[in-house]
Amino acid sequence: MAKTPGSTYRLQLHKNFTFDDAASIADYLKTLGVTHVYTSPYLQAAPGSMHGYDVVDHRKVNEELGGAAAHERFCARLRELGLGQVLDIVPNHMSLGEQNRYWWDVLENGTSSRYASFFDIDWNSAEERLRDKVLVPILADQYGHVVTEGGIKVVRRGSAFTVEAAGQALPVAPESLFAILNKAAEYAKSDTLNFLAASYGRLPYPDLSDRRTTLARHRDKNVLHRLLDRLCGEEIDICEAIDRTVKELNANPDALDAFLTQQHYRLAYWKTADQQLGYRRFFDVNTLIGLRVEREYVFDETHALIVKWLKQGMLDGVRIDHPDGLRDPLQYCQRLRDRAPDAWIVGEKILEPGEFLRDTWPIQGTSGYDFLNAAMNVLVKPEGLRELGRYYEKFTGESTDFPVIVHDKKIAVAQEALGSDVNRLTNILVDICESHREQRDFTRAEIRRSIREVAACFSVYRTYVMPDREEITDEDRQIIDRATQCAKDNRPDIDGALFDFMRDVLQLKVRGANESEFVYRFQQFTSPVMAKGVEDTAFYCFNRLIALNEVGSDPSHDGISLAQFHEYNSTMQHTHPETMTSLGTHDTKRSDDVRARLIVLAEVQKAFAQTVRRWSRRNAHYRTGEFPDRGTQWFLYQTMIGAWPISAERLREYMQKAMREAKVRTSWVANNEAYENAVNQFIDSILGDEEFVAELEEFVSNILLAGRINSLSQTLLKYTAPGVPDLYQGGELWDLSLVDPDNRRPVAYELRRKLLAEMEGLDAAGVMARMDEGLPKLWVIRRALRLRERHPDWFGREADYVPLLANGTKSGHVIAYRRGVYVLTVMPRFWMTLRGDWGDTSIVLPDGNWKNVMTNQTMPGGTIRLSELLREFPVALLTREG
Repeated sequence: MAKTPGSTYRLQLHKNFTFDDAASIADYLKTLGVTHVYTSPYLQAAPGSMHGYDVVDHRKVNEELGGAAAHERFCARLRELGLGQVLDIVPNHMSLGEQNRYWWDVLENGTSSRYASFFDIDWNSAEERLRDKVLVPILADQYGHVVTEGGIKVVRRGSAFTVEAAGQALPVAPESLFAILNKAAEYAKSDTLNFLAASYGRLPYPDLSDRRTTLARHRDKNVLHRLLDRLCGEEIDICEAIDRTVKELNANPDALDAFLTQQHYRLAYWKTADQQLGYRRFFDVNTLIGLRVEREYVFDETHALIVKWLKQGMLDGVRIDHPDGLRDPLQYCQRLRDRAPDAWIVGEKILEPGEFLRDTWPIQGTSGYDFLNAAMNVLVKPEGLRELGRYYEKFTGESTDFPVIVHDKKIAVAQEALGSDVNRLTNILVDICESHREQRDFTRAEIRRSIREVAACFSVYRTYVMPDREEITDEDRQIIDRATQCAKDNRPDIDGALFDFMRDVLQLKVRGANESEFVYRFQQFTSPVMAKGVEDTAFYCFNRLIALNEVGSDPSHDGISLAQFHEYNSTMQHTHPETMTSLGTHDTKRSDDVRARLIVLAEVQKAFAQTVRRWSRRNAHYRTGEFPDRGTQWFLYQTMIGAWPISAERLREYMQKAMREAKVRTSWVANNEAYENAVNQFIDSILGDEEFVAELEEFVSNILLAGRINSLSQTLLKYTAPGVPDLYQGGELWDLSLVDPDNRRPVAYELRRKLLAEMEGLDAAGVMARMDEGLPKLWVIRRALRLRERHPDWFGREADYVPLLANGTKSGHVIAYRRGVYVLTVMPRFWMTLRGDWGDTSIVLPDGNWKNVMTNQTMPGGTIRLSELLREFPVALLTREG
């Protein structure tokens, strides 16, 4: 039977950190106190994958990680140590490529493929030239230019034929071989080859619903391939004739074009993808195609190994990647739950401020972004943050109206990167309007603009309206009402009746097959609009305090109050007490320690603003013309403060990614080399300036302790708040990583082993004396994990969450709460402002004798001053003795 984790430790597996590598540190993780190893996806991924989300084969374990044998060794080692296992799984999409047998079969056979229904492909495109074809946008130039210049070739290897272009190989439609083999038969004067050519040409071309004929076609095709292979092996002149024909074909652009037209795909310039792609992707990644996992046979085919491992108990749980991309997330979760009733299941559901996971989903909770943001926002000082915003606006001259930035970036993403998704939705809504006489005169252009506008006005990732089950909640109705009213207000140039009609379709007031399809697809569309428009664009444009620019956050909010933080935790204890609590993931924009240091800037906002102004003046001679601009400087200096020490190479790589994500002066698809080079030169120059570096180090040293205490506070919050705490690899010591791939750098586990062993002989004072090595953070984690390991019920479903309020002049600097009757947690906030002076601030401990796990100090119930409680160590974890 699966076991709910007491805690998890996230490992990122890849070719440089394999199953055997993970097995080699399992004993360290056991000693640390975690109960479950939580790994990145490890089904067969695309070659060279560094993350595992680009699955190409669900039937096997990733060979680059060591394959099935190494996987078994890894699992055996976990069993030997008594460690459980949680796996990240990817139901929404697969990676394209020759290794993906489903995709290869689709490219080869089109709608006659056995797997044509596995993928979310629009076979009935509004464009005649793309009907029953898949657009393959891989060419570096216009198709005609590439064909004329010989950039596309047909290649024979044995009896197999491929089309090769842009470094990729694609299959050849079997029926199109008639043209090659028929001519080759003439050259070789071979009746047998002529017969095979005719047989290929006569292969049936059934549609998606004709399963019987599809299977017959597949059988006949394989027979013909075997016969051709035998013939080529027996008669050398046959091969020579075929090669002669292929060579002539490749040398004749007109003939080659005619041959390529017979394929079930259309090769195209890579820039066509944004507007013409005919399949649903993972966000805007062309190489990740959407799966129709809502079809039960697709679910069973792609989840066979995962379900097997869950039933065997080899896996105790799974994390569902991007459930909002699914057509019917509730159905998916229920199907998974039915097959693994005891599994611990969490979903990577991104919740916006004030939003909670739907209680109808039969899973334990989310992957923890909501907790991350609650823990961070309760530690940031609101009034300082507001003042910092005024300094930011004055220094940069940039807008601080975050909602306006978000709207503009979401519109831009919908117009550009997600244009093909908009076109597909537009086609459906045009057909719907055509069938309703009062809406039939709305133009395609108006409909396209209205779809973009409503999507940009969504305040959350998506709604969960299910037409097939007549399901719509009041929450969904309100979200749709607000979005459509916002769209009407924003676009008075569009007839408001069109927005009203869209609202009625989305709220199931207008019904029909097309209407249902529009609802499903629109809900799958708003998620990537939010992710790409906000997280991957606006978060790099609104830079008041970049620590707050985190997944699921609204960085324009001025933090949250203690009452709001306690209310959030109380809600989670009541609704999802076994959700995951996390401070860092493979997708966070910055590590928890970088964020913890940066939020101190809201307490030294005036000094920071003055410092940035001074640095801007003194470093002006390092600029190239106007670059880097003031907005980039504000972002850069925050990054350097948060991640210091950082090498020039790491900083350059990070800034390039940040600048391209912002899409202001450069982007991934249109690199502004002059701008990027200017920023790189600026970075090299200021890091080579010893006087500037000394100033930077002095500023960091002034906030260093406050940042570290913030880190200890949020770490203890994670291990004692409602939920299952997760630790991202390496985060048990100070970790100043930035966004991926920076956060996938090798972890020094031997150092961590050494420090963990040395720490066992230290007391709190000894640990604090080794602050720079990260021992206080390791101390908090080890002590909290040990307590959770010994008494899991003290933190479980029955352990109530009860806020405790401090008394005295500095009471607003205290976060305290009780879990059940045995555990009490106390930690500071706004340390830089407090500077250790607690004054008369105190807290009342419940009756009984209490022991501080962090210091071994014991104390009776009753009033205790914070200056005494936190004298030896900055945070306190108390347990009731007896």
